[in-house]
Amino acid sequence: MAQMARTPRWTAHAAGLQAVWRGTLAGTVAATFLFVPPAALAQVDVGKPSSLRNLVPADQLEGSAAQQYGDLKRQAAAKGALAPDNHPQVRRLRDIAAKIIPFAGKWNPRAGHWRWEVNLIGSRQINAFCMPGGKIAFYTGILDTLKLTDDEVAMIMGHEIAHALREHARERIAKNELTNLGASLLGEFLGGGKYTGAFQLGSSFLSLKFSRDDESEADVVGMELGARAGFDPRAGVSLWQKMAAASRGAPPQWLSTHPSGSNRIQEIERHLPQVMPLYQQAAKR
Repeated sequence: MAQMARTPRWTAHAAGLQAVWRGTLAGTVAATFLFVPPAALAQVDVGKPSSLRNLVPADQLEGSAAQQYGDLKRQAAAKGALAPDNHPQVRRLRDIAAKIIPFAGKWNPRAGHWRWEVNLIGSRQINAFCMPGGKIAFYTGILDTLKLTDDEVAMIMGHEIAHALREHARERIAKNELTNLGASLLGEFLGGGKYTGAFQLGSSFLSLKFSRDDESEADVVGMELGARAGFDPRAGVSLWQKMAAASRGAPPQWLSTHPSGSNRIQEIERHLPQVMPLYQQAAKR
């Protein structure tokens, strides 16, 4: 787990910490899931998810992620670094999430049953993530250092949600464990699933490194999610320009698990014609 930076102490009542993603916001999201507009049926094509992910039970993975996320919140709260529910940036993040999440279900039916959470952690880290099961966190460093607009926040959030929806962590753990166990067991995994569920899920989700293909896929899906929610997908370009500028010194933490790649902006620009009509349609609503 990354070391928490010292930050001014926020007052956070225990009842508030238990109320994350409940009440009005949770009700809004649950209700909106039922009323996704018909236009949402057309979507960008990134192919089928890897079948290797099926070697890791989704329920166990999401349970492990929920436990790690809870540990992270408790550590942050103990250091006064977990922002309270009424913090302006928390409200901002949750408002953006409430617009994006209703479009998640068509990418992964499990998303309709996830207990989504969005939290803000006080730290200079330039970082954000979405764990399996919809556990989202932003660090104040990524908001403050990059001075993100709402559209840019939506591109980051959409990207992170896309990793969870496409189950990249599930796939990555399966591949890592197969490598550790040896190729001789591969046939037993794929034929009959004798060892299904035997993988160790104790590794930190925050340290998983995704492949270049995973990153490209998350960019495209994230742009689509954000565009449907009414956020300008062109913000993906300005976001990566800001990220590149920030990486000239010490590389941001986000880049340790989300490598930039020299052609990332070009790839985003290449897919803009696919998602801009979705944004323009959403802007009319």
